Amino acid sequence: VVNGGARLANGRLFVDMAPGVADGIRTDLDGNVWAAAGWGGEGYDGAHCYAPDGTLIGRIHLPEPCSNLCFGGIKKNRLFMTAGQSLYSIFVETTGAQRP
Repeated sequence: VVNGGARLANGRLFVDMAPGVADGIRTDLDGNVWAAAGWGGEGYDGAHCYAPDGTLIGRIHLPEPCSNLCFGGIKKNRLFMTAGQSLYSIFVETTGAQRP
């Protein structure tokens, strides 16, 4: 949070998702970053999960570019992913961090 004219400092690149791009992002309770990914070619579209240090943990492949994602369900362990014409979901082995 930036207040009172303060500026963020010590910026660094978290991850380079080339050749595609990240759109929506969310975090889980373990501090991992989940990014909607698309436009990188076959095998690239879907959700990418990164450890807090930026290491790729894994990908969930979709047949079309993923534009956004969120955690939902009673236990917040269901990942919903939006794409051009579709809504996909999958249960994951983590819990999404929720906004207060």
